[in-house]
Amino acid sequence: MNRSRVRRERLVVGEYTCRMPYGDTSAPARRLQVKLWRAMSPLEKARLVSGITLAVQEFSLAGIRERHPAASERECLLRLAALKLGPELTRRIYPEAADLSGL
Repeated sequence: MNRSRVRRERLVVGEYTCRMPYGDTSAPARRLQVKLWRAMSPLEKARLVSGITLAVQEFSLAGIRERHPAASERECLLRLAALKLGPELTRRIYPEAADLSGL
């Protein structure tokens, strides 16, 4: 998808403003989604974000395992750290990551 062609809508939440891509989502559906987010308690929002974060991490690990099928679980976690932190910081925090190819 050409990122320059993705339409974005400005969303104002309190004092924060962000641009949200909305693709093929209708305006009423977007308004309903924002209304539902605003109605959520802080705990519900934290649980939602936590669940999404864990799902992204699992998808990332699945991709790492697919690209490195012989890798140990530790190696996969080190490669995940490199995705999140960058290779240089990962090697500083986890010296054994220096032995991994491609980092």
